[in-house]
Amino acid sequence: MQRQRVKMLTMISILRRLLAHHKRGNCWRSFAGFSLVELIVVMAIIGILAGIGTPLILTWLPDIRLKSAARDVFSLMQNARMQAIKDNRDWAIVFDTVNNRLYLCSNQGADGTWTGAGDPTGTGDNTIVQRMDLTTYNSGIGFGHGAATVDATGGAWPNGDVSYVPTAVTFNSRGTGNAGFVYLDHQGNTTAYAVGTVSSGSIRIRRWMGAGPTPWQ
Repeated sequence: MQRQRVKMLTMISILRRLLAHHKRGNCWRSFAGFSLVELIVVMAIIGILAGIGTPLILTWLPDIRLKSAARDVFSLMQNARMQAIKDNRDWAIVFDTVNNRLYLCSNQGADGTWTGAGDPTGTGDNTIVQRMDLTTYNSGIGFGHGAATVDATGGAWPNGDVSYVPTAVTFNSRGTGNAGFVYLDHQGNTTAYAVGTVSSGSIRIRRWMGAGPTPWQ
């Protein structure tokens, strides 16, 4: 990948020199603007850049989509917390680790629990305000921890890559709630994001940066 980036930068540098040379005037220049030779050279460079750039974009795309999904989970948690404070009652997000979905819920239903029969898969009696499907981001995005070797707290991996017990984060009227993290990765399994809360209600997002003193940043 580094070699492709160097080639791309080299081609861009050549293109800039050609354009600068054209502005100064030379034997290729015609009164009408660019000469045929200059146009052929420019088109060839554009073709080469496209050939180099397309694989790079395809390589970066899963990471871009994963980051977008993690930020949306972060926003969903913020929304749940704000609604709980506004309505003066509990709100929750239930994590469906089977179908890679999240459900923003405003009421527990008749069973009085967020994770009763059918609730973890969105078929229970919770009042679901919003559904978030991680698979719609493509690139195999879902619950997972990719290449990460320890969780965001330095401990072992939770079942289903969701450390909330039960599998729901709740917020009360004061904006506080239970602590935990959910982990997201993509088909490349090269990186991961952790999105979660502490008991004070503070919401955090971290990216796996590799082995070191602070692997999650």
